[in-house]
Formats: sequence, structure tokens, C-alpha cells
Amino acid sequence: MATPSQAIKLTYEDYCNTPDDERYELLDGELFMTPAPRVRHQRAIRKLSGQLDLFVEEHTLGEIFFSPCDVVLSETDVVQPDLLFVSNERAHIVTEDNVQGAPDLTIEVLSPATADRDLTGKRALYAKHGIQEYWIVDTDARTVTVLLLDGASFAEIGVCAEGQTLASPTLAGFTIDPDTIF
Repeated sequence: MATPSQAIKLTYEDYCNTPDDERYELLDGELFMTPAPRVRHQRAIRKLSGQLDLFVEEHTLGEIFFSPCDVVLSETDVVQPDLLFVSNERAHIVTEDNVQGAPDLTIEVLSPATADRDLTGKRALYAKHGIQEYWIVDTDARTVTVLLLDGASFAEIGVCAEGQTLASPTLAGFTIDPDTIF
């Protein structure tokens, strides 16, 4: 019998029964409602997804998806990264309903409501589930931080600001100037 101090962990089945008119994520069995992002957040996603999608399509590397797209990392961890890339080699994790497992690359654009979660909880969760590359896009600072999985955690391989060029280890040959995102 569960005591009041023992929180009940929700599952993917519980998550699937949430209202369709709200945006949720399930992190370690806890349900989080996520408000709609700011306009500058949406602009950054649109510009970045366009460039990524063009590169991935031209080189036939896999697929780019954007939120809301459920990524089921475990029975108690379901996230909706702002952008994600699944390589052809891992295409088997893409189903009609969702992505079942770790994408090759996830990208989160920071928002006031989710920044703390993106920088700490999701960072740890993405490392735990083997996501190889994680970008954190900060529209206020106008930077992109690139993290690469190194064992059980992420190592920061660079912070790219305006006037610099970002290169992705996962998408060999892909470069982007943050000026084109912000």
C-alpha cells in the first residue's frame, strides 16, 4: 500500500488519456503541462527546422520531426523535444503514433516556462536514454549550446553565438550560422 509520501508514477497509458487540447510531457512518471511557447521561440524552431530538414533531405540521412511529437523513452518518460532527428539507421524507432526510443539528436529551444527543465531534468533524461547529441537554443542570449553524449552524461563541445558557425557531430557536414536562426 502506498503511503502519502510515495508518489504514484504515471505511465505512458495514463499519458495517452490526457486531454488532447493541452500539451503534456511525462518525466519520471510525473505529468507536466507545457504552455505554448513565445513567438521568438517559434521563429527559431521554424528557421532551424527548415535548414535541418533541407540538409537531411538532400543527403538522405533520415527524418526531422518537431513538437508536438511524442518520444517514448520508457514507460514513465515521454517527451516532446522542440526538434529531433532520427537517422535512417534508427528509422525502426519511428512508428505511426510516436518515436519509440532515443533520437540521434534532440533540440530544445528555451522558454521561461521550460528552461529549468530543459537545462537539468531533460538533459539528464536524454543522457540516461542514450541520445547522442543535444542542442540547447537560447533565444534571449542568441546562442546554441552543443552537447555530445560522453558515457553517462553530456559534455559541452561548444557554445555558438552570432557571427560563428555551428557544426553538428551527428550530422556530418551540417553547419549553421546562428544569425540565420535569430
